[in-house]
Amino acid sequence: MLWSEAFVVAVTQPVSLSEAKAQLAGLVHAAEGGEVVHISRHGKPVAVLLSEQAYAALQGQQQRSKLWGAIAQWRSAGQPSHPDDWPLASGMAGEESVNSWRDRSVSREVWLA
Repeated sequence: MLWSEAFVVAVTQPVSLSEAKAQLAGLVHAAEGGEVVHISRHGKPVAVLLSEQAYAALQGQQQRSKLWGAIAQWRSAGQPSHPDDWPLASGMAGEESVNSWRDRSVSREVWLA
C-alpha cells in the first residue's frame, strides 16, 4: 500500500517559524490529526511537521524503494550489456567452446565378466 493511499492528509497554509514557535502545541495537535504543517523562514519553506504515523509510513515506503532498487540493480548486474560479453551463453559458439573443454578419451578400461 502506498503512503498516499493509507492517509488522507490535510495540508495547511505555510506557517512562519515565529508563528510555529508560538503555536507549537496546536501545530503538533494538528499534525497528530493528519494535517501536514509547512514551516517557512522569510517566506521560504524550511521544514514540515507531520504525525509520527505519517512519518513511519514514509520511512517504510523509502525502505521498500531501496530494497526494490537494490534487487533491480543486482538483477541487472547479472545481465550482459552486449550478447558477445557472454559468448558461452549464446548460440553455437558457446556450445562449441564448452565441448572443446571436454575430454573425450576413455578414462579407464571396463572388464565385464
